[in-house]
Amino acid sequence: MKTIRVELGANSYDIFIGNHLDDQIGQFLSTQKFSKKALLVTDTNVGAIVGDRIEKAIGNAGFDVKVVTVDAGEISKSLAVAENIFTAAIEHKLDRKSMIIALGGGVVGDLTGFVAATFMRGVPFIQIPTSLLAQVDSSVGGKVAVNHALGKNLIGAFYQPRAVFIDLDFLSTLPTREIASGLGEIVKYGVIADADFFCTLESHVDQILALDNLTLEKIIARSCEIKADVVSKDEKEGGLRRILNFGHTIAHAVEEETHYKKYRHGEAVAIGMIGAAHISRELERISDADVERLQRLIDRLKMISRVEGIDVEQTYNALFRDKKTVDGKINWVVMDSIGCVSIVNDVPESVVKSALKKIIA
Repeated sequence: MKTIRVELGANSYDIFIGNHLDDQIGQFLSTQKFSKKALLVTDTNVGAIVGDRIEKAIGNAGFDVKVVTVDAGEISKSLAVAENIFTAAIEHKLDRKSMIIALGGGVVGDLTGFVAATFMRGVPFIQIPTSLLAQVDSSVGGKVAVNHALGKNLIGAFYQPRAVFIDLDFLSTLPTREIASGLGEIVKYGVIADADFFCTLESHVDQILALDNLTLEKIIARSCEIKADVVSKDEKEGGLRRILNFGHTIAHAVEEETHYKKYRHGEAVAIGMIGAAHISRELERISDADVERLQRLIDRLKMISRVEGIDVEQTYNALFRDKKTVDGKINWVVMDSIGCVSIVNDVPESVVKSALKKIIA
């Protein structure tokens, strides 16, 4: 088992990466000064596959655990579903030292974290991410939220977990498309912070697509190390943490314009990264070869890089509804090279629209 430390002073925690971590989960919980009432939140997909197994691990550690199962999908990331979880927590008699555990992908993690952050003004929170995307992205860093009818992740907080358990066994249960979605975020880490890691991805495409366990452990661990390092230096996105949004400005607009139904988040990020690369090229910050190299890796990893069924003008307008827009200016993450990015807020409209035309089929 590999352990990565997220250094945040009093809010520091460990990420545990390995196979079949049931015993490690139980051992960790038994060492904590948590109350013995616990809540395990999962969804209809994940719960049916591994819910009983994780419930047993928590129970064997001496906890009286109640399981709450929500519908799979983005629709559950709402205040209404959060209220149902609050009710379950109250009925199960959780107190301020009771833990709430998230078992699932990003939706379950964000939703459960929001509940943990606000129930009794904050109770212990454990992340057990089951999708590749959640393992390398949403489970690490402490962003928790629910959606509003007028926008995604608009109601939330920064709230760090006490631990994250990344069990590689879960990946074998995922559809191919879910793996590709997670790879979008993994490629992002190479672009923003580590050219050598980008090279590693290029040279291990076959092993990645074959879900080779050792390869997955290495690339997931490196992704978590990069994010942990950024978050440790900028927990609440005051500056440096913004680089984690590479590709996300366009991705969020794509998701909005396709009503969050056509593309998974990591797929939208892959599309957004290509768009951001074209913007970077138009600004003469990178070469055509850099754009082509990123495009080639995304293609080899069987990710989507073009979007269908949306309009350039409407998508451009949607960009300004992103949370990273301040006083009408978008904070763009642009490439300076493979492995290095910058933040700019003066990208001309013509440059953005030109990039959108290149990614909209």
